[in-house]
Amino acid sequence: MDLNADLGEGFGVWQLGDDEALLDLVTSANVACGFHAGDPMTMRRVCAAAAQRQVAIGAQVGYRDLAGFGRRHIAYEFAELRDEILYQLGALDAFCRPYRTRVRYLKPHGALYHAAARDETQAAAVVAAVNDYDPELPVLCLPGSVLAQLAQGAGLRVVAEGFADRNYLPTGQLVPRTSPQALVADPHEVARRAVRMATEGTVVATDGSVVPCVVDSICLHGDSPGAVTAAELVRAALVDAKTTPTPFT
Repeated sequence: MDLNADLGEGFGVWQLGDDEALLDLVTSANVACGFHAGDPMTMRRVCAAAAQRQVAIGAQVGYRDLAGFGRRHIAYEFAELRDEILYQLGALDAFCRPYRTRVRYLKPHGALYHAAARDETQAAAVVAAVNDYDPELPVLCLPGSVLAQLAQGAGLRVVAEGFADRNYLPTGQLVPRTSPQALVADPHEVARRAVRMATEGTVVATDGSVVPCVVDSICLHGDSPGAVTAAELVRAALVDAKTTPTPFT
């Protein structure tokens, strides 16, 4: 089971999360590419640290929305969104090269993640950007989503992702960030949920129902309170459950 985290989400003097500590625990790093967060120096620093630890680097692509942290929906036209995603892939790749590594997968961020899960135009733009950049590049996304379906249809490798620190609706969708129930705050509960995803392929929704959640990678948000503690507990719990974290790439 792969363990990923959103990293490099600082910008200028503003820092968010403990990238170094999380890179000691995860197997894949979703690195912000400068549109919703991240800047050149941050991208270089995180790529260098990830390469040193042999952590797989993925492009965490998002809307051009620094002020809103990429969590506000933008009604992009297909070509504009495709090209902005391609631009971000190229930017992150430039900072991988000095450390003899490369971008190994793509994951949408925030509002783009949710839009591509249900909107064919935005999902198609993500798929087109990946095809233009490297058709061998895996796409990390919500299982069963529109993005997953279009990517599979285009012959791309889809890696199903679950969220141990986010709550789920009975439909299998994530609880919106605007809801007070969006996050799972207790790090011990986060660890229990991660093990359940890894060993049973299920998750308990907000109404108590059990819904399928068969995934290849589990995400922990680097900007969540107690992210490092949760990651430590998750990694230890997965090892105890004989599901040692391993990159999917």
